[in-house]
Amino acid sequence: MSPIRPAAVIVLAAGEGTRMKSATPKVLHELCGRSLVGHVVAACRELAPEELVVVVGHGRERVAAHLADFDAGARIAVQREQRGTAHAVRAGLDELAAHGADTSGTVLVTCGDIPMQRPATLRALAAAHTEQGNAVTVLTMELPDATGYGRVLRGAGGEVTAIVEHRDASPAQLAVREVSSGVFAFDGRLLAEALGRVGTDNSQGEEYLPDVLGILRDAGHRVGAERAADHGELAGVNNRVQLAQARRTLNDRLLEEAMLAGVTVVDPATTWLDVTVTYEPDAVVHPGTQLLGATHLAADAEVGPGCRLRDTSVGEGAVVTHTVADNARIGAGANVGPYAYLRGGTILGTGAKAGTFVEMKNSAIGEGSKVPHLSYVGDATIGDHTNIGAASVFVNYDGEQKHHTTIGSHCRTGSDNMFVAPVTVGDGVYTAAGSVITQDVPPGSLAVARSRQRNIEGWVVRERPGSAAARAADAALAAAEHKSEED
Repeated sequence: MSPIRPAAVIVLAAGEGTRMKSATPKVLHELCGRSLVGHVVAACRELAPEELVVVVGHGRERVAAHLADFDAGARIAVQREQRGTAHAVRAGLDELAAHGADTSGTVLVTCGDIPMQRPATLRALAAAHTEQGNAVTVLTMELPDATGYGRVLRGAGGEVTAIVEHRDASPAQLAVREVSSGVFAFDGRLLAEALGRVGTDNSQGEEYLPDVLGILRDAGHRVGAERAADHGELAGVNNRVQLAQARRTLNDRLLEEAMLAGVTVVDPATTWLDVTVTYEPDAVVHPGTQLLGATHLAADAEVGPGCRLRDTSVGEGAVVTHTVADNARIGAGANVGPYAYLRGGTILGTGAKAGTFVEMKNSAIGEGSKVPHLSYVGDATIGDHTNIGAASVFVNYDGEQKHHTTIGSHCRTGSDNMFVAPVTVGDGVYTAAGSVITQDVPPGSLAVARSRQRNIEGWVVRERPGSAAARAADAALAAAEHKSEED
């Protein structure tokens, strides 16, 4: 049987989220590389609904702008006054009707602050709703502590009779552990009719969506429930503590998926993944590592300990240790770190090296080339099999503009070199230690750009008499004179 394709999905994301104590709208808080509402929209898209609409309210400009970037196909409905969940759903249906959408089929309603809901669970809800011929089907869960959740009340035959909000529940009703997840499947036509009959006779004076269940049941329609197997995936996020708990739970899920796909994660407790990270079998991730954004690990890549990689690809067999990288490409068999910083636009070729305390930015390093220690390479192209000496700086900025440096293949540059851009160093060049290269160097040349050394003998004894340095110099000169006399 083919999966049920909903006529529409309505995501409720209008609430202020005061318990987050944040200037950022609650649904825009991030975990594992996506906003809360982004996770929900992505899960709903897996069902391929005919229409998807997100109801926004608090911070609506920011939420709408975020959604336009995340899912341009999602429609936006504005709930200008937050008058309850039923009022929000009506705003969503009105937006769809304004665009001529047909919502007479199955309409799923979910919340923008339930980031861990799985597409499979939503599919099961839609399937149960259709197979049972329900007017409405509520997705329920059983919680050890149901504080804050609407209680699901059932009749003698197990049918759903009502959902009572926590604040309106009696002591007996509060003892019920089966609760509404806030996720529903509706017959769209019946939903639209029932919403007009929802009242505000409750402690908050709001229009509650669960009241639709009673309205439809009283009208003789069937009300059903589908209980989720894992209540953890339906946990809402209302404060920073719950946000951290959700991040830990979702990260554990992502790590489990990675390990089952063939990735070795040495210490899952200190390893963090975004949902957009990809990998191949036999990659190894060591402790204290964060893999963020569109980062990809090829087969046999080894990352960590102590790495933070964002939007970075790591080639087959590359080793990356104690490194921060952002929008970099690390070639197969390359070696990075420890304590390297690869900034945007860095490309390391096959077998290349960016060593200890090396920073690179917007630079392409050729196959087998090495920048082993204590260097800055910015806005540069380095050919193949070249070695850059320790403590080298590519001087790329004149105070107003950035300039490019080109180093050829099979070069050997000395330690403590400055390459003042724009400058080109040809293939097979050697440069002397301590040189400041300001002019192009022809292929096969030795470039020496430093002043001649001059020793002023006796200066310390004359100018710093009585100092520790003077005493040491006197002793050394006396020892040398004594040795000369013996010889």
